[in-house]
Amino acid sequence: MNETTAPSVVNQNTSLILEIPDPVLRFKNTSIWYGANEAVKSVSMGIKNHAITAIIGPSGCGKSTLLRSINRMNDLIPDCHVTGNIYYHDNDIYDKNLDPVLLRRHIGMVFQKPNPFAKSIYQNIAWGAKINGYKGNLDQLVEESLRQAALWDEVKDKLHKSAFALSGGQQQRLCIARAIALKPDILLLDEPTSALDPISTAKIESLLEELKKFFTIIIVTHNMQQAGRISDYTAFMLTGDLVEYNETKKIFFNPTDERTESYISGRFG
Repeated sequence: MNETTAPSVVNQNTSLILEIPDPVLRFKNTSIWYGANEAVKSVSMGIKNHAITAIIGPSGCGKSTLLRSINRMNDLIPDCHVTGNIYYHDNDIYDKNLDPVLLRRHIGMVFQKPNPFAKSIYQNIAWGAKINGYKGNLDQLVEESLRQAALWDEVKDKLHKSAFALSGGQQQRLCIARAIALKPDILLLDEPTSALDPISTAKIESLLEELKKFFTIIIVTHNMQQAGRISDYTAFMLTGDLVEYNETKKIFFNPTDERTESYISGRFG
């Protein structure tokens, strides 16, 4: 895309933000700061259960920062703090009495670069479940998780081999299997296919469309074609502001804000 200057952004216009009834996750005037720098600016929106929500926007717009705030990964960054609220099933996830480790059992995350553990394929699934107190049949859990991640048929005969022997696309699906083995409600994905080839990308996209039957999925992507293909809802961010949020078909084919239309059409970004 052209690296031309983006249109200026004014404060969030709530008329451009779709109201989601009974959201599983809700941002209310959420701002995220790195020291004195406000990276995400007073975002308010709801996330629909059992749907795929894509967050798009140019580099540095705050989309990954917003994603990481949902399971409090930003807690690990010095000088990062959150104002406003984020509610998960009406519980404020930044309540001082809430255990972020427990929160992450309900809200899993898959990162841009596949990061399997330096263990066998089997142990990548079983180890996380065991340390989180799983008491059931581990063999069954491993198989179910790998099947859900559309990986079982490819690895069932080499479960005790190193996860690093897998291809990049297989490693990413293993990371998805590892995340869903904990039975989360929400699955966060930060550009999960950016380092993958087109065939592996297509497999991940097909997998996510299947997984939304069981999980709520929020994906950050630079690939607008990907957002258009797989998401039900799309949020467009620019310089920390949530510019527009609606059903994906509305965002891509009939956006309300001219900045959204300019970004979608490639005039900047």
